[in-house]
Amino acid sequence: MAGFLKKLMPRRFRRDGVTIPAIRLHGAIMAGGGQFRPVLNLASVAPLLEKAFSIKEAPAVAISVNSPGGSPVQSRLIYQRIRDLAEEKKKRVLIFVEDVAASGGYMIALAGDEIIADPTSIVGSIGVVSGGFGFPELLRKIGVERRVYTAGENKVVLDPFQPEKQRDVDFLKSLQLDIHDIFIQMVKMRRGSLLADHPDIFSGLFWTGKRSQELGLVDSLGDMRGEVKKRYGEKARLELIQPARSLFGRRQPGAAVAGSIAGPLAASTAAGLVEAIEERALWARFGL
Repeated sequence: MAGFLKKLMPRRFRRDGVTIPAIRLHGAIMAGGGQFRPVLNLASVAPLLEKAFSIKEAPAVAISVNSPGGSPVQSRLIYQRIRDLAEEKKKRVLIFVEDVAASGGYMIALAGDEIIADPTSIVGSIGVVSGGFGFPELLRKIGVERRVYTAGENKVVLDPFQPEKQRDVDFLKSLQLDIHDIFIQMVKMRRGSLLADHPDIFSGLFWTGKRSQELGLVDSLGDMRGEVKKRYGEKARLELIQPARSLFGRRQPGAAVAGSIAGPLAASTAAGLVEAIEERALWARFGL
């Protein structure tokens, strides 16, 4: 009878092994996104984090990171939420790098008390990048005249429909330097004396997991299942924390509001196409 009742209990409450909640943070990091085009941002991952860290019996939370980066704001917000919950709930955070944790993806990985990477993964790219397109010659060729009226001389800084101005580029680079400095300080704070004295660590370059361990960007090499069993015993198990399902069985994108038709419509617009190209470019930079 006792054995039967034991089987009815949720797995994490059974006393036959430790259960470690696991979260998958996979995708580009962007403020937008939705049900039809999921991306990583604080709104989409916060419910998963809250649920994982609320499991009182778990000594740690395992987080799989697979991201080429994206928004530095959303990256830092996710990082900060993980650290806040870890300190509040007194839990250890184990970050596992799979294909890539680069740029904003590595910023999120810094939230781990330990970072474990696959030896063939891509890690690093500690830098800041901005990109866009310019169309002034195209407008001229098709006979279109752009008219913009502003109050404030800098309201059209970096306007893609006007010729590039050096002062605009200088201004953008000053913003990039500020963000890059914040990123560097985060790496130094979290990795400290583990970092190798290497001139390219903060240059934007990226390395394999094996090389990144030598540089001090990650702590060890391995995979989630193997590490959990090594640390907590052969009976230890992972419990994947997933988004709640809607009444129709579709997974909800965390706390993000997608709308019933906003996703498909956005994908068919020029803005949606540009966002999709940008997201693809993030992955392509690392050969993925």
